[in-house]
Amino acid sequence: MPDVWATVTNLDSSMQERLAGMLEARGADPRQQAMRRAFLSGIDFPADAHVVDVGCGTGVLTRMLARWPNVDKVVGVDPAASLIREPQVLASDLANVTFNEADGRSLPFGGEAFDVAIFDSTLSHVPGPVRALAEAHRVLRPAGWLAVFDGDYATSTVELCDHDPLQTCVAAMMANSVNDRWLMRRLCRLVRDSGFDIVSFHSHGFSETTGGAYMLSVVDRGADILSASGTIGEETASAMKSEARRRVNAGTFFGHIAYASLIARKPVTPA
Repeated sequence: MPDVWATVTNLDSSMQERLAGMLEARGADPRQQAMRRAFLSGIDFPADAHVVDVGCGTGVLTRMLARWPNVDKVVGVDPAASLIREPQVLASDLANVTFNEADGRSLPFGGEAFDVAIFDSTLSHVPGPVRALAEAHRVLRPAGWLAVFDGDYATSTVELCDHDPLQTCVAAMMANSVNDRWLMRRLCRLVRDSGFDIVSFHSHGFSETTGGAYMLSVVDRGADILSASGTIGEETASAMKSEARRRVNAGTFFGHIAYASLIARKPVTPA
């Protein structure tokens, strides 16, 4: 099954609106916010920094960046027109934010235009991420910062035991929503090959054992995908969703995804 984010511009408006809702719900989670703050704290933003947020979606991180110390201007970039309309409304009170409909593999900016380039949950969805890294290198000033935050989505799980049927829902969701579930495991090499010097690489764990709101949405979407493909019937899909909620109510639910962040710099070209 294809990654819906990789083909987001081909989706109908209702599906794009559903994806936008998922992005905002994830962005509102306090643990997700804490991971992003820890990620951003590893960047030494220069005074009056100009930042490009590539694959900004509804602008969850863009809005955070607009309020970050030393940041002067932020440009959010995304290929989906409907997703760009949403952040323009949500960030209407932020004078230092603009949005641009564009593909991260072909940015509409001149060379050395930014101090920081950020990919938040973007590169794992991009067919040909090396092209996106090359564009980041082009638009960054010497000594500029590259910052990547993404899921190591091969770790995504709700399993309580071997052959847990709910895990099939997670697997279906990830196959439908992520172009490369193992990208973060190769990212250091890709970044070095793209001409950057790596500063740090960190792991960030995300788990849900009580409410389970985010991982429940993963189970639900996966069950719908399996049902729509004919792999399971609607009754089985409904039973899987009910089982996930039974676990939440019984206090036995477990969900986990390992995220990772990389910070790198564009070398200063010798005079």
